[in-house]
Amino acid sequence: MSEIKKFMYVNRKAPYGTIYAWEALEVILIGAAFEQDVSLAFMDDGVYQLTKGQDTTGIGMKNFSPTYSALGDYEITKIYVDKESLEERGLSLDDLQHLVWEDEDEDWAEKDSIRLVSRTELADVLAEQDVLFNF
Repeated sequence: MSEIKKFMYVNRKAPYGTIYAWEALEVILIGAAFEQDVSLAFMDDGVYQLTKGQDTTGIGMKNFSPTYSALGDYEITKIYVDKESLEERGLSLDDLQHLVWEDEDEDWAEKDSIRLVSRTELADVLAEQDVLFNF
């Protein structure tokens, strides 16, 4: 039996204005559906993808941000957010959606998916991955 590879999807772009964020989310969900070991990283303007209360009516694009709340259903439980990227944009963890997953080993207890990490810690996590996808 082959070893399961670790796939990291690195999100660096703002959610709207380009197709990168939407395409990343689609690829992430497809990978998880095929039982890949999926992790996500949000850094630079990519941290805006997870902000609460996104309103896209003024730009005429569909708001896909509610889809992030389904990640736990796809067993995507490792979402890394670069702390410095948040701080540089005047954001904190409180500005982000509350993303959770249910741990069946602990009677379906809800656990946080977002892990706030420093750039150094994120670099260490990235170095542990087998495959990196940058968006």
